[in-house]
Amino acid sequence: MAQGSTGMGRRRRLSRRQFVKAASAGGATAGVASVAGCLGEAREQGTVVISGDSDFVGLMHAEEGETGLIDVLYEVGLDEGIDVEVRPGPDDTGSRRQQYQSALQAGRSPPDVFMMDSGWALLFILREQSLALDEILASETIDRIENDYLDAAVETAREPESEELHALPLFPDFGTMMYRRDLIEEAGHDTEGWDTEPISWQEFAEVTADTLAENDDVDFGFTTQAAAYEGLACCTFNETMSSWGGAYFGDHGDLFEAGGREPTVTEEPVLDAIRMMRAFMHGDDDEHALEDYPQIAPTSIVQWSEEEALGPFAGGNAVTHRNWPYAIAQTGADEEFGEDLGVMPLAYGVTEDEAEYEGTGGTASALGGWHLVANPNTDRLDEVAQVMDAFATDEVMLHMFEVQGWLPPDLDILDDVTPEEAGPVARYADTIQVIGENAVPRPVTDLWPEQASHIYAEVHNGYRGEKSPEVAMDDLYERLSRSERDIEGQQ
Repeated sequence: MAQGSTGMGRRRRLSRRQFVKAASAGGATAGVASVAGCLGEAREQGTVVISGDSDFVGLMHAEEGETGLIDVLYEVGLDEGIDVEVRPGPDDTGSRRQQYQSALQAGRSPPDVFMMDSGWALLFILREQSLALDEILASETIDRIENDYLDAAVETAREPESEELHALPLFPDFGTMMYRRDLIEEAGHDTEGWDTEPISWQEFAEVTADTLAENDDVDFGFTTQAAAYEGLACCTFNETMSSWGGAYFGDHGDLFEAGGREPTVTEEPVLDAIRMMRAFMHGDDDEHALEDYPQIAPTSIVQWSEEEALGPFAGGNAVTHRNWPYAIAQTGADEEFGEDLGVMPLAYGVTEDEAEYEGTGGTASALGGWHLVANPNTDRLDEVAQVMDAFATDEVMLHMFEVQGWLPPDLDILDDVTPEEAGPVARYADTIQVIGENAVPRPVTDLWPEQASHIYAEVHNGYRGEKSPEVAMDDLYERLSRSERDIEGQQ
């Protein structure tokens, strides 16, 4: 599963069944989705080419006697004269963004549709390298997106000034907190209500530390992603900072408009988020740690992205773990932790009422996920519109959730699913809905790639103790301010 979101560069390995599907698809004919090679390669008449990832390729195909996504697209009304071909791009989200940029700058088509990270689709929208969908999709599709889809995901699919839709949310992704319900309850703690009622970081840390102390065969209390990579800037620090009432640029109403924004990274809520992570790694004896927070995480988290952080938890060697829903599917199966796996919204540092900035305080989870974006160079617009309309149906969304674990952008669909039908993520449907309602996007503008690198570098400096939190955020303030001034001068 590609991710924003993310999950920047995080991949779930193809199952053997998916690998066989992808490997055997090269000879597919009309009416069957097929796998092909590079962007810009020729395709058959009537074929719509989607550039996606290897999971998307595997999803399109089914073994004999099973239903593939292509079959469901036809069932919901896609003209069977339209062939759908998925061409896998790089699994790494940054590499895929660069590949798409090259294709669009060269005016190439195919692909006709791009599978874009919700964290950077806006970059292409702002550069006028996408099509407005309001005029090409069915009115029923537009109405559904506007009224039923997750608001945070839709906001990353709009042109900020006109508010026109330029992308179809394919699936969202959110940061979740997983925990060993069995270990925590055996240590004497009550987890009732945790699935939908966020707890404070203080309670989270104390319960985790106490449970760790009661289990000599478990090495870690909490594992997460804190390496110096985009996932730190967009996701793990973004959500932790937001839960303390902090922000990169104040109110979240300014997320998508670069130029003259005043950075707010030197303020106490942002510093407290770094201090808390210092306490999690070193305890409150550290001179830069938040007081009264116990040590619950290994210092090695500063080298970990998604898979490295998941390993100890999946192996039964951690009490709590932050990751994306794909990790729920991996660890919540009956042959793994089953119902001993608990999932809850991320903890909070201050309440919404205590936070100064709109969109901050309380539980906050980084928004990831992927969109479908129409290539403005396509010569198959009618066919593209039909394909994208089909992706906005219940049947298609349910199939993607049941087979691949991709969350539907209309989260109400989860009300009617069961773990028996759709796998272990369905067990936590109520929790996923609460998390989705509190999703926080990253501040994506044309400046984001540069600003993200500054953010994760300086936050990482603060986490590792290379700089104090104050010095790291002072330096980040200067870098963000300079980039905002430079772009304002060009406008």
